[in-house]
Amino acid sequence: MIAFHIVPEAFSAVECARLAEIARAAPAQEAGLVRRAKDQNLRRAELVWVDDVPGTDWVMDRLIDVVRVANREVFDFDLQDFAESPQIARYDAAREGHFGWHSDVGDGTLAARRKLTLVTQLSEPGAYKGGTLEVWFDSNLRTAPLEPGTAVLFPSFALHRVVPVTAGERLSLTVWAHGAPFR
Repeated sequence: MIAFHIVPEAFSAVECARLAEIARAAPAQEAGLVRRAKDQNLRRAELVWVDDVPGTDWVMDRLIDVVRVANREVFDFDLQDFAESPQIARYDAAREGHFGWHSDVGDGTLAARRKLTLVTQLSEPGAYKGGTLEVWFDSNLRTAPLEPGTAVLFPSFALHRVVPVTAGERLSLTVWAHGAPFR
């Protein structure tokens, strides 16, 4: 099984800049965990739910296309829907933004059905330090590319993290594709 798939230019530089503007202008909420739990030691970020922002239907359309192609060509998971809104996460140095080692499959009703995670880099690499997305799968550590618009897809059960941001701000777009729980 391929555990880490990269899609360069899933979003253009102009689209990434537009999403960054949306994230900075929209009301954000503190990021939580499954079942609305909060743990600042595990996750420190702010979120904007894309479906809450008018005029962003194009974002989900693009994400569906990227997942459809990647799943057909690489993963071949039994995907049934996108039951959660995409989110734009803001990890900033002022708050020591990070997300410790975790998987996206959890006990919650929706989290139990997550099969495929897609994370798209929105920030320019020079806009921040730290903040690297790392995925641990099959005893190998993989680091996500830093080019804006690049999407990384991996099984939702794979351990991954965002290391602390030490300068600036990192923005990323995340969505999950859902299906029957893994067996």
